[in-house]
Amino acid sequence: MYKLKLTDTAIEGLQKFNHAEQQMISKKLRYLSDNFDALKSGKKVTELKGTDYKHYRYVIARRIRAIFEIKDEKVILLVLKIGRRKDVYA
Repeated sequence: MYKLKLTDTAIEGLQKFNHAEQQMISKKLRYLSDNFDALKSGKKVTELKGTDYKHYRYVIARRIRAIFEIKDEKVILLVLKIGRRKDVYA
């Protein structure tokens, strides 16, 4: 089990969604922190190419993504961004 931590940018992105979507995103992020090792072998979590750090993408819903990295020797999942697919990679 990993500890989940959100950056200020991720919190701002989360606040752009309505209440129901925020609840669903929070639930999915908790699921990610509890099951990361199993999820990283599937299609929902993929490592992003072209970055100096190991950044990963998590598909929360069809058009919602979270970008995160693993900090402190696989102890903390640091969520960097949360947003719609068209906006999250910018």
